[in-house]
Amino acid sequence: MSTAGLHILVPGPIEQRTGGYIYDARVVQGLRDRGWNVCIHSLPGEFPLPENDAFVRVLASIPDGSCVVLDGLTLAATPEAIAFHRSRLRIIALVHHPLSDETGLSSDMQELLMRLERQALLAVSGVVVTSRFTADTLTRFGVSAARVRVVEPGVDKVGFAEGPGLNEPVELLVVGAVIPRKGHDVLVRALRSLRHYPWHCVCAGSVERDRSYAERVIESIKRNELMGRIEFVGECDPSKLDDFYRRASVFVLPSHYEGYGMVLTEALARGLPIISTTGGAIPDTVPSETGALVPPGNSDALSKAIRSFIDGSEGVATRTRCAQAARRYAATMASWEAAVIKMENAVVELT
Repeated sequence: MSTAGLHILVPGPIEQRTGGYIYDARVVQGLRDRGWNVCIHSLPGEFPLPENDAFVRVLASIPDGSCVVLDGLTLAATPEAIAFHRSRLRIIALVHHPLSDETGLSSDMQELLMRLERQALLAVSGVVVTSRFTADTLTRFGVSAARVRVVEPGVDKVGFAEGPGLNEPVELLVVGAVIPRKGHDVLVRALRSLRHYPWHCVCAGSVERDRSYAERVIESIKRNELMGRIEFVGECDPSKLDDFYRRASVFVLPSHYEGYGMVLTEALARGLPIISTTGGAIPDTVPSETGALVPPGNSDALSKAIRSFIDGSEGVATRTRCAQAARRYAATMASWEAAVIKMENAVVELT
């Protein structure tokens, strides 16, 4: 237990329904349950550059000797402030994936984020990452393996998906904010050639994080006459999202890149077959026997993979085989309680 207190800095409210924020919130609650005194500091501003002045003020206000965890989204704020306070605070970074790996950044922004993130990562005393893949990527920032700990997300024990009713179309489920990295545009291109198959696709996730991209995706759906076939339901509370998981036949995540992919393990915990990509950590997160992984951005390969899961009796056989594998794998997955204990140990070791 930390006697001086644990301070966690995140951009915006920690209650946001994205994988990174959900991870942070689950860890915070778990550490509090284990007796830690955790204080959350929600910084104003938006990715990838929270407000620098607020970041500086918050760091300066934290008492000497405290342990500070910086969510990776804050690392581009002011690396100089991290270096200034590291002699009196025990500061570690929590990196879900490098900021500069976000899809759709301009070359100038990518270069800026790489420089700022490198400065920040070299200033902290250690780094917690959510996958072995992300740990390996940190070598390009000059972070030694001795300063890194891997704490993968846990999963809750939930019931297996039931799927749609008899004679209903195959239900495809996509969970993730509608942003370029998640590849919704690739999905639309993949599904337009499958219009004559019986399927329905639900996309759960915010359409407000990159409104212009979301509007382009929706316009593409209209242009390809897929309105009603592809349904955007926005950001969902856990109960509503669980209903979508329960009714799903196949989970689809066409991401260009994932630092881990929590929604993938949430789908596996429900025994769902997976169709995704080889982007980032996904091949390490999804066992090969539970589904199909295709190159990111390749709509033809994605279309072919989806067709193999929805086409007649062969599609039924494929879904059944992969669902059985997912159910077997679900029994081996670590709990959030185990993840919190690993985080506790990592914080102690790194500070």
